[in-house]
Amino acid sequence: MSSGTVPSGVVVLTDRRLVGAGGLARVVAGAVGQGVRWVVLREKDLPRAERAALAADLRAILGDVGGTLVVAGPDPLGGDAVHLPAAGPYPPPPLPLVGRSCHNQAELDRLTTEHYATVSPVHLTRTKPGYGPPLGTEGLRKLIESSPVPLLALGGVETPEQVTACVDAGATGVAVLGAIMRAKDPAETAAKLCSAFQEAVTPELTQTRREPTRVPTTGLRPTVPTQGSSLTARSGHGRPQPPRATEESP
Repeated sequence: MSSGTVPSGVVVLTDRRLVGAGGLARVVAGAVGQGVRWVVLREKDLPRAERAALAADLRAILGDVGGTLVVAGPDPLGGDAVHLPAAGPYPPPPLPLVGRSCHNQAELDRLTTEHYATVSPVHLTRTKPGYGPPLGTEGLRKLIESSPVPLLALGGVETPEQVTACVDAGATGVAVLGAIMRAKDPAETAAKLCSAFQEAVTPELTQTRREPTRVPTTGLRPTVPTQGSSLTARSGHGRPQPPRATEESP
């Protein structure tokens, strides 16, 4: 993790109770293979030794691609990145990367040395039914505009369209739990969400890729074959050119 880096893109939150055969490591590996570079380890009900062992396994997966594991709670489990609940602790621990869960403007106003925050729920979520009310895209936008730190959109983000809306609202990324933990094919789901994020943050580049290059068909002068490369023949470089009064802009 480089200095000054905060989570972005599709950030996966873990819940081993929701995954199918193969366990949590398989799901995380599939998501990482499709572009996920940030994972938040929850699993707070596990004994510390088991949770630390799981953290080591996930760090190994992320380390192969330069990704980062963030641990939920004040104990980094041997790492240097944590994500804290809104309730505390205050002040935040002096670690290289500290995030916090927030839900409204009052909680954002309490931030001090945190580097980023999540805001939730953006939409209704099956993980925490009845938790809300949902912020919606406009509520998310307002919090982002007033936030002192970069924000991740969290809660009910399950589709590429929702990812795009969150990015358009100004989110630096989306934090996803159920969409990947419950997926029949976590890798495929991660690929779709990561692709939506990349397209949302690079719309001009994406549009250029989609549109075929148009070659003008009028106003062209025939080229005169000359010795050398075709580029030389087309551009006229390497042969005398008539004098010009002024130079044209490229």
